[in-house]
Amino acid sequence: MWLNRACIGFAPPVAKRCRQVKPWGQFTAPTAIAAIVRIVEILRIVMSKMALFFGTQTGNTETIAGLIQQQLGGSAVVPLYDVADASPSDFADYDCLIIGCPTWNIGELQADWEGLYDDLDDVDFSGKKVAYFGVGDQVGYADNFQDAMGILEEKIAALGGQTVGYWPVEGYDFTDSKALRNGKFVGLALDEDNQSELTASRIETWATQLKSAFGL
Repeated sequence: MWLNRACIGFAPPVAKRCRQVKPWGQFTAPTAIAAIVRIVEILRIVMSKMALFFGTQTGNTETIAGLIQQQLGGSAVVPLYDVADASPSDFADYDCLIIGCPTWNIGELQADWEGLYDDLDDVDFSGKKVAYFGVGDQVGYADNFQDAMGILEEKIAALGGQTVGYWPVEGYDFTDSKALRNGKFVGLALDEDNQSELTASRIETWATQLKSAFGL
């Protein structure tokens, strides 16, 4: 009974997780300690306040956003925001952010991110940890592979965001990118046109990296 009362006030998916822990009277001392540890983990997830914001033109980035969400624990841990329906105030609620954007046309932002770009100046990113992922075509657009990811990272970092989740350039074949910082991509670089078979494993590896960076 005490546990049900303790779970009141959580978001519904998190409250459901909390109530799945056995009533206190059913625990031995070791399992009671394990239950307390689990509750602390749940509270840490709640307090971390993480969300993923994505823009999509063809649906690929939205699909990838869903895969990243699954790797990080599902919708109870990482809500998804389509920036077509988001406002600058939505970013303020979260301490950890994941930003997803495909590079469109020749090194341009996806249309919804383009529309939101100037309004990002109204967001205080100070103290927020921000990870990025992008979708691009390293063969067809080798001179501006993942430029959109780099454009957003440059903007948000200048506004106080702390970039996490850098990604190595090994395994790609491109000429230039605005997403490069000190020899690495500012975030996870995905190429559904030429390396779709690597997407799942890359997401899994990157998600493990983010769990450490975000303290999950």
